[in-house]
Amino acid sequence: MAVPHEGQQWYGGPVRASRPARAGGAVWSGEVDGPSAAPGYPRLVIGRAGRRRDDGPMQLISSGFTPSRRPVTAIVSGTLVGATLVAGGLSLAYLAFGTPLLAVLLPNGRVGPGQMATGMIVMAIVLVAPPTFVAVGTSRLARMLASIRPTSRRPALLEQLALSLPPDVTGASDVALPDGRAIPGLLVGPFGAIVVREARESATVRMSGTGWQARTPAGWTTMENPVDRATRDAERVRHWLSHDDRDYLVKTYAVVIAPAGLPLARTPACAVLIVDQVPGFIASLPAQRSLSEARREAILREVRAAVARA
Repeated sequence: MAVPHEGQQWYGGPVRASRPARAGGAVWSGEVDGPSAAPGYPRLVIGRAGRRRDDGPMQLISSGFTPSRRPVTAIVSGTLVGATLVAGGLSLAYLAFGTPLLAVLLPNGRVGPGQMATGMIVMAIVLVAPPTFVAVGTSRLARMLASIRPTSRRPALLEQLALSLPPDVTGASDVALPDGRAIPGLLVGPFGAIVVREARESATVRMSGTGWQARTPAGWTTMENPVDRATRDAERVRHWLSHDDRDYLVKTYAVVIAPAGLPLARTPACAVLIVDQVPGFIASLPAQRSLSEARREAILREVRAAVARA
Protein backbone atom coordinates (compact mmCIF):
# COMPACT_ATOMS: atom_id res chain seq x y z
CA MET A 1 0.00 0.00 0.00
CA ALA A 2 1.41 3.36 -0.99
CA VAL A 3 2.00 5.86 1.78
CA PRO A 4 0.66 9.31 0.94
CA HIS A 5 3.04 12.24 1.12
CA GLU A 6 2.38 15.81 2.08
CA GLY A 7 0.22 17.61 -0.47
CA GLN A 8 -1.34 14.46 -1.96
CA GLN A 9 -5.08 13.96 -1.92
CA TRP A 10 -6.21 10.94 0.07
CA TYR A 11 -9.93 10.31 0.41
CA GLY A 12 -11.22 13.16 2.48
CA GLY A 13 -8.49 15.74 1.82
CA PRO A 14 -4.79 16.56 1.62
CA VAL A 15 -2.38 14.93 4.03
CA ARG A 16 -0.21 17.20 6.20
CA ALA A 17 2.80 15.52 7.75
CA SER A 18 3.40 16.88 11.20
CA ARG A 19 7.12 15.97 11.05
CA PRO A 20 9.55 15.26 8.17
CA ALA A 21 10.07 11.70 7.01
CA ARG A 22 12.57 9.63 8.91
CA ALA A 23 15.44 7.67 7.41
CA GLY A 24 14.44 4.50 5.59
CA GLY A 25 11.20 5.89 4.24
CA ALA A 26 9.24 5.70 7.49
CA VAL A 27 6.96 8.63 8.19
CA TRP A 28 5.58 10.23 11.32
CA SER A 29 1.88 10.37 12.06
CA GLY A 30 0.07 12.99 10.03
CA GLU A 31 -3.42 14.45 9.74
CA VAL A 32 -6.09 14.04 7.13
CA ASP A 33 -8.52 16.89 6.51
CA GLY A 34 -12.11 15.79 6.60
CA PRO A 35 -14.66 14.39 8.98
CA SER A 36 -12.59 11.33 9.87
CA ALA A 37 -8.95 10.34 9.52
CA ALA A 38 -9.52 6.60 9.92
CA PRO A 39 -10.65 5.71 6.36
CA GLY A 40 -8.24 8.20 4.81
CA TYR A 41 -5.09 6.98 6.47
CA PRO A 42 -5.52 3.59 8.16
CA ARG A 43 -1.95 3.50 9.45
CA LEU A 44 -2.44 6.64 11.53
CA VAL A 45 -2.58 6.34 15.28
CA ILE A 46 -5.66 8.35 16.17
CA GLY A 47 -5.41 9.85 19.60
CA ARG A 48 -8.14 9.25 22.15
CA ALA A 49 -10.62 12.08 22.18
CA GLY A 50 -10.33 14.01 25.42
CA ARG A 51 -13.39 14.14 27.58
CA ARG A 52 -14.92 17.50 28.07
CA ARG A 53 -14.05 18.73 31.53
CA ASP A 54 -16.20 21.02 33.56
CA ASP A 55 -14.09 22.56 36.28
CA GLY A 56 -16.98 24.40 37.85
CA PRO A 57 -19.12 22.39 40.28
CA MET A 58 -22.83 22.82 40.87
CA GLN A 59 -23.83 26.39 41.67
CA LEU A 60 -25.21 26.91 45.16
CA ILE A 61 -27.64 29.67 46.18
CA SER A 62 -27.77 30.32 49.89
CA SER A 63 -28.60 33.18 52.19
CA GLY A 64 -24.89 33.75 52.70
CA PHE A 65 -25.20 33.89 56.47
CA THR A 66 -22.26 32.34 58.27
CA PRO A 67 -21.56 32.78 61.93
CA SER A 68 -18.77 35.32 62.22
CA ARG A 69 -15.78 34.57 64.40
CA ARG A 70 -15.71 36.73 67.52
CA PRO A 71 -12.66 39.05 67.56
CA VAL A 72 -10.05 38.75 70.29
CA THR A 73 -10.85 42.17 71.76
CA ALA A 74 -14.51 41.20 72.18
CA ILE A 75 -13.50 37.96 73.86
CA VAL A 76 -11.17 39.76 76.28
CA SER A 77 -13.66 42.52 77.11
CA GLY A 78 -16.51 40.02 77.52
CA THR A 79 -14.40 37.89 79.84
CA LEU A 80 -13.48 40.91 81.96
CA VAL A 81 -17.12 42.02 82.20
CA GLY A 82 -18.25 38.53 83.17
CA ALA A 83 -15.52 38.15 85.80
CA THR A 84 -16.33 41.61 87.20
CA LEU A 85 -20.02 40.74 87.53
CA VAL A 86 -19.27 37.47 89.28
CA ALA A 87 -16.79 39.14 91.63
CA GLY A 88 -19.22 41.99 92.31
CA GLY A 89 -22.05 39.61 93.15
CA LEU A 90 -19.88 37.61 95.54
CA SER A 91 -18.57 40.79 97.14
CA LEU A 92 -22.08 42.13 97.71
CA ALA A 93 -23.14 38.82 99.24
CA TYR A 94 -20.15 38.90 101.60
CA LEU A 95 -20.77 42.51 102.61
CA ALA A 96 -24.44 41.82 103.26
CA PHE A 97 -24.16 38.58 105.19
CA GLY A 98 -20.53 38.42 106.35
CA THR A 99 -20.22 41.90 107.82
CA PRO A 100 -22.39 44.13 110.04
CA LEU A 101 -23.03 46.47 107.09
CA LEU A 102 -26.62 45.28 106.68
CA ALA A 103 -27.40 46.00 110.36
CA VAL A 104 -26.01 49.50 109.95
CA LEU A 105 -28.08 50.26 106.86
CA LEU A 106 -31.36 48.93 108.21
CA PRO A 107 -33.26 51.25 110.58
CA ASN A 108 -33.65 50.23 114.22
CA GLY A 109 -36.45 50.83 116.72
CA ARG A 110 -39.60 52.61 115.75
CA VAL A 111 -39.44 53.67 112.09
CA GLY A 112 -41.48 55.98 109.99
CA PRO A 113 -42.76 55.46 106.49
CA GLY A 114 -39.62 56.88 104.89
CA GLN A 115 -37.28 54.68 106.91
CA MET A 116 -39.45 51.65 106.17
CA ALA A 117 -39.25 52.33 102.45
CA THR A 118 -35.47 52.71 102.71
CA GLY A 119 -35.20 49.41 104.58
CA MET A 120 -37.26 47.60 101.94
CA ILE A 121 -35.04 48.96 99.15
CA VAL A 122 -31.90 47.84 101.00
CA MET A 123 -33.28 44.36 101.57
CA ALA A 124 -34.35 44.07 97.93
CA ILE A 125 -30.87 45.03 96.77
CA VAL A 126 -29.25 42.61 99.18
CA LEU A 127 -31.47 39.70 98.12
CA VAL A 128 -31.60 40.36 94.38
CA ALA A 129 -28.32 41.99 93.34
CA PRO A 130 -25.75 39.30 94.37
CA PRO A 131 -27.42 36.30 92.66
CA THR A 132 -28.29 38.42 89.61
CA PHE A 133 -24.70 39.60 89.17
CA VAL A 134 -23.36 36.07 89.59
CA ALA A 135 -25.87 34.58 87.11
CA VAL A 136 -25.27 37.22 84.42
CA GLY A 137 -21.51 37.05 84.83
CA THR A 138 -21.46 33.26 84.66
CA SER A 139 -23.60 33.26 81.52
CA ARG A 140 -21.27 35.75 79.82
CA LEU A 141 -18.21 33.72 80.76
CA ALA A 142 -19.84 30.58 79.37
CA ARG A 143 -20.56 32.34 76.05
CA MET A 144 -16.98 33.55 75.81
CA LEU A 145 -15.71 30.03 76.45
CA ALA A 146 -18.02 28.59 73.80
CA SER A 147 -16.86 31.19 71.25
CA ILE A 148 -13.19 30.24 71.56
CA ARG A 149 -13.73 26.48 71.74
CA PRO A 150 -13.01 24.82 68.37
CA THR A 151 -16.10 23.39 66.72
CA SER A 152 -16.48 21.22 63.66
CA ARG A 153 -19.44 21.98 61.41
CA ARG A 154 -20.95 19.17 59.43
CA PRO A 155 -21.27 20.19 55.78
CA ALA A 156 -24.83 20.83 54.67
CA LEU A 157 -26.44 18.36 52.29
CA LEU A 158 -26.22 20.64 49.24
CA GLU A 159 -22.58 21.37 50.05
CA GLN A 160 -21.89 17.64 49.95
CA LEU A 161 -23.63 17.35 46.57
CA ALA A 162 -22.04 20.44 45.01
CA LEU A 163 -18.86 18.71 43.80
CA SER A 164 -20.63 15.66 42.37
CA LEU A 165 -23.32 17.40 40.30
CA PRO A 166 -22.80 19.09 36.92
CA PRO A 167 -22.61 22.88 36.56
CA ASP A 168 -25.96 23.07 34.75
CA VAL A 169 -27.64 22.13 38.05
CA THR A 170 -28.20 24.89 40.60
CA GLY A 171 -28.89 24.17 44.26
CA ALA A 172 -30.69 26.46 46.70
CA SER A 173 -31.09 26.06 50.45
CA ASP A 174 -33.84 27.47 52.68
CA VAL A 175 -36.16 28.58 49.88
CA ALA A 176 -39.03 30.58 51.44
CA LEU A 177 -42.28 29.91 49.57
CA PRO A 178 -45.14 32.43 49.51
CA ASP A 179 -47.09 30.39 52.08
CA GLY A 180 -44.42 31.20 54.68
CA ARG A 181 -42.84 27.75 54.91
CA ALA A 182 -39.32 27.05 53.64
CA ILE A 183 -37.94 24.25 51.50
CA PRO A 184 -34.63 23.01 52.94
CA GLY A 185 -33.12 22.01 49.59
CA LEU A 186 -34.05 22.62 45.95
CA LEU A 187 -32.21 21.61 42.76
CA VAL A 188 -33.01 23.28 39.44
CA GLY A 189 -31.69 21.98 36.13
CA PRO A 190 -32.67 20.87 32.62
CA PHE A 191 -34.90 18.21 34.20
CA GLY A 192 -36.99 20.77 36.11
CA ALA A 193 -36.85 20.97 39.90
CA ILE A 194 -36.09 18.48 42.67
CA VAL A 195 -37.09 18.97 46.30
CA VAL A 196 -34.43 17.38 48.50
CA ARG A 197 -35.03 16.52 52.13
CA GLU A 198 -32.59 14.81 54.47
CA ALA A 199 -33.95 12.18 56.85
CA ARG A 200 -32.73 12.12 60.41
CA GLU A 201 -30.21 9.57 61.64
CA SER A 202 -31.61 6.13 62.26
CA ALA A 203 -30.67 6.33 65.94
CA THR A 204 -32.98 9.30 66.49
CA VAL A 205 -36.09 8.07 64.65
CA ARG A 206 -38.14 4.90 64.75
CA MET A 207 -41.33 3.43 63.37
CA SER A 208 -44.22 2.92 65.78
CA GLY A 209 -46.91 0.92 64.05
CA THR A 210 -47.67 2.82 60.86
CA GLY A 211 -46.32 6.15 62.15
CA TRP A 212 -42.93 7.63 62.91
CA GLN A 213 -41.43 8.92 66.12
CA ALA A 214 -38.43 11.17 66.81
CA ARG A 215 -36.26 11.16 69.90
CA THR A 216 -36.17 14.43 71.83
CA PRO A 217 -34.82 15.38 75.28
CA ALA A 218 -38.38 14.90 76.58
CA GLY A 219 -38.71 11.42 75.06
CA TRP A 220 -40.19 10.03 71.83
CA THR A 221 -42.65 12.29 70.01
CA THR A 222 -44.72 11.74 66.88
CA MET A 223 -43.25 12.98 63.62
CA GLU A 224 -44.34 13.01 59.99
CA ASN A 225 -43.12 10.43 57.53
CA PRO A 226 -40.17 12.08 55.67
CA VAL A 227 -41.40 10.69 52.34
CA ASP A 228 -44.86 12.21 52.81
CA ARG A 229 -43.29 15.52 53.82
CA ALA A 230 -41.04 15.63 50.74
CA THR A 231 -43.95 14.70 48.46
CA ARG A 232 -46.08 17.52 49.83
CA ASP A 233 -43.17 19.96 49.52
CA ALA A 234 -42.72 18.98 45.87
CA GLU A 235 -46.39 19.69 45.21
CA ARG A 236 -46.05 23.11 46.83
CA VAL A 237 -43.00 23.91 44.70
CA ARG A 238 -44.82 22.74 41.57
CA HIS A 239 -47.69 25.16 42.23
CA TRP A 240 -45.26 27.96 43.07
CA LEU A 241 -43.17 27.61 39.90
CA SER A 242 -46.13 26.92 37.58
CA HIS A 243 -48.22 29.99 38.36
CA ASP A 244 -50.70 31.66 36.06
CA ASP A 245 -48.13 34.01 34.53
CA ARG A 246 -46.41 31.08 32.82
CA ASP A 247 -47.70 29.01 29.93
CA TYR A 248 -45.69 25.94 30.90
CA LEU A 249 -45.42 23.57 33.84
CA VAL A 250 -42.21 22.79 35.70
CA LYS A 251 -41.64 19.11 36.36
CA THR A 252 -40.98 18.67 40.06
CA TYR A 253 -39.55 15.61 41.77
CA ALA A 254 -39.18 14.66 45.44
CA VAL A 255 -36.13 12.98 46.93
CA VAL A 256 -35.38 11.94 50.52
CA ILE A 257 -31.73 11.37 51.41
CA ALA A 258 -31.81 8.66 54.04
CA PRO A 259 -28.95 7.01 55.92
CA ALA A 260 -28.35 3.32 55.38
CA GLY A 261 -30.50 1.13 57.57
CA LEU A 262 -33.44 3.51 57.86
CA PRO A 263 -36.61 1.59 56.87
CA LEU A 264 -37.92 4.15 54.40
CA ALA A 265 -39.76 2.86 51.33
CA ARG A 266 -39.86 4.87 48.14
CA THR A 267 -43.18 5.74 46.53
CA PRO A 268 -44.15 6.61 42.95
CA ALA A 269 -44.01 10.29 43.96
CA CYS A 270 -40.79 10.27 46.02
CA ALA A 271 -37.43 8.54 45.68
CA VAL A 272 -35.40 7.41 48.69
CA LEU A 273 -31.65 7.55 48.05
CA ILE A 274 -28.32 7.72 49.77
CA VAL A 275 -25.99 10.62 49.00
CA ASP A 276 -23.88 8.66 46.50
CA GLN A 277 -26.96 7.76 44.43
CA VAL A 278 -28.06 11.35 43.81
CA PRO A 279 -25.79 12.04 40.77
CA GLY A 280 -26.98 8.88 39.04
CA PHE A 281 -30.60 9.68 39.80
CA ILE A 282 -30.28 13.17 38.32
CA ALA A 283 -28.48 11.80 35.24
CA SER A 284 -31.40 9.41 34.66
CA LEU A 285 -34.01 12.18 34.58
CA PRO A 286 -35.09 13.27 31.10
CA ALA A 287 -34.60 16.86 30.10
CA GLN A 288 -37.78 18.92 30.02
CA ARG A 289 -38.08 20.19 26.45
CA SER A 290 -40.32 23.10 27.36
CA LEU A 291 -37.80 24.36 29.93
CA SER A 292 -35.48 26.47 27.80
CA GLU A 293 -32.40 28.26 29.07
CA ALA A 294 -34.27 31.55 29.35
CA ARG A 295 -37.13 29.95 31.25
CA ARG A 296 -34.73 28.22 33.61
CA GLU A 297 -33.02 31.53 34.31
CA ALA A 298 -36.39 33.10 35.09
CA ILE A 299 -37.05 30.32 37.59
CA LEU A 300 -33.63 30.85 39.18
CA ARG A 301 -34.40 34.54 39.62
CA GLU A 302 -37.49 33.60 41.61
CA VAL A 303 -35.48 31.10 43.63
CA ARG A 304 -32.84 33.71 44.47
CA ALA A 305 -35.51 36.14 45.59
CA ALA A 306 -37.09 33.43 47.75
CA VAL A 307 -33.75 32.60 49.38
CA ALA A 308 -33.15 36.28 50.09
CA ARG A 309 -36.53 36.46 51.89
CA ALA A 310 -35.67 33.54 54.17
